[in-house]
Amino acid sequence: MKNVEMKVEGNILTIKVDLSKEFGPSSSGKTTIVASTEGNISVPDRDEKVGLNVYKKK
Repeated sequence: MKNVEMKVEGNILTIKVDLSKEFGPSSSGKTTIVASTEGNISVPDRDEKVGLNVYKKK
C-alpha cells in the first residue's frame, strides 16, 4: 500500500490518507497518484476487502 492506513474499531473502518504526498504519474500520465492500496486488500481481521485509489489532475 502507498500512503494508506486502515483501522477498524467495532464495525467502523477508518481510512487515513495524507493528501500532501504524491507518488508520481498514473499509468495514463493524466493524473498524479496520491495513495493506493495497489489492488484489493483485506480489511484487518475482517472478511471485507478494499480497493482504493486517490489521485489528482496534473
